[in-house]
Amino acid sequence: MDDWVARSYTYDFKMCVTVLIVVFLAICLLDVLWKKKRISRLKNIPSPISLPLIGCIWIYIGKKPDGRKSSKIYLITLARDLPKKYGNTFRVWIFNILAIYTSDLKDIQDILSNKAVTKKNRMYSMLHEWLGDGLLVSHGPKWCTRRKIITPTFHFKILEQFVEIFDRQSSILVKKLKAHANGQTPFDVHEYIGLATLDVISETAMGTTINAQTDENCEYVKLLTKVTDIFVKRFINVFYRNDRLFAILAPRLKKENDKVVNKLHAFTDAIIKKRKKELHQQQNLKETELDTKQRMAFLDVLLLSTVDGKPLSNTDIREEVDTFMFAGHDTTKSAIGFTLYCISRSPEVQQKLVQEINDVIGLDVDKEITYRHLMDLKYTEKVIKESLRVYPTVPFIGRQTLEDCIINDKFIPKDTTILIPLVVLMKDPQIFPEPEKFLPERQTPDNPYAFLPFSAGPRNCIGQRYAMLEIKAIVTKILRHYELLPFGAPVQPTISVVLNSKNGWQMGFRVRDKN
Repeated sequence: MDDWVARSYTYDFKMCVTVLIVVFLAICLLDVLWKKKRISRLKNIPSPISLPLIGCIWIYIGKKPDGRKSSKIYLITLARDLPKKYGNTFRVWIFNILAIYTSDLKDIQDILSNKAVTKKNRMYSMLHEWLGDGLLVSHGPKWCTRRKIITPTFHFKILEQFVEIFDRQSSILVKKLKAHANGQTPFDVHEYIGLATLDVISETAMGTTINAQTDENCEYVKLLTKVTDIFVKRFINVFYRNDRLFAILAPRLKKENDKVVNKLHAFTDAIIKKRKKELHQQQNLKETELDTKQRMAFLDVLLLSTVDGKPLSNTDIREEVDTFMFAGHDTTKSAIGFTLYCISRSPEVQQKLVQEINDVIGLDVDKEITYRHLMDLKYTEKVIKESLRVYPTVPFIGRQTLEDCIINDKFIPKDTTILIPLVVLMKDPQIFPEPEKFLPERQTPDNPYAFLPFSAGPRNCIGQRYAMLEIKAIVTKILRHYELLPFGAPVQPTISVVLNSKNGWQMGFRVRDKN
């Protein structure tokens, strides 16, 4: 009897294993057939070997975006190596998601100018809980409406008013840097630049001063740091990118993320309600129109905007304010950090910059900078643009096709993710000779799609003029006070939310001779 029971259990076990194997093989077969059908017209686009179910995920194994757990290769290096094997345009399967990488200039021009490819890729969905349907992640009619509403925010009259904020916050920054200006030891400016850009964005976006540079216990800084850290963790772990899998596999982190997002929303909501009340208390709202001398924050423009004669809801406004806070903080921090690093390693460039600053602004280091000054700093702008070429703030542009389309005679099916590696495109030796060298004097390419630090086409960066003015203001303020010295370790570019350096931006500071 016991032998019969044992044989029965053995038989049942073998049957279960057999059934599981058959089911697994059936799923693999269905996956292969479904993918084959989907890419039947993509035979002219090469691909690494695609395995059942997981696709080409094997090419990413051990290759973390920020170098964690692996010192072999960064995602940036991977993006540069793959085209050598598969060409400038190739396709990969990431589980059941079809992705196409392209650094082909003609492909890129067609993609960024095509109305069927205006949706941001799936990666941005991780920001939905915080940013909702803000301009960065929305698409279609809602995106068009929001873009139209927000565009006046970057009118030159409003930007001109923001310059006073840039100048005042950068003055606080140079005072903070003085403690490290001994001219002998390297110093990482990462944290200082981050707090300065956060102060700038909070005052220009919300009309509120959070004192990030002077208040070590600033609650908003802690919340923003936390939500960014969680986003980076999700970005690194492919299994966390899906909202449902994130909640199942990392419930504590998901709970923490929800808590932080709710606090950020409450912070923004309180500011919106307060400012809305102030506007209603004014006897004449015309006092806040664009042609007045009264300074307007981004929030004010939204509060005074209407869609079909109706004002935006508090949720609509919060989405755009939070989007502006997110998109306008880390990006400018990255651009300023890498620009300062490049300048510190290029004494001749620094000398030319200082000469231009003295010619345009004058020798008084405490003189308030103006909009006209910033517009006249032509060489400074070249230096910043060259830094953005060598170290693009956004290393990849991501899009998703809304329908089947033809890109440069290539068929691309609906719901395909398209990734444009700017770290490859803007270092193409055919377009930029000696691409690894920092050469501000180099000529801008004739094709505008070859140089894309702010993207291009319908979804180009709406705040690029704002960003350039802020970067100019902060960089020139620092150079008016300090000489940057080539001290410390070289940068180690790494991708988190934007391009950062794994070991920060290290350099030396020496108080500049005022004579």
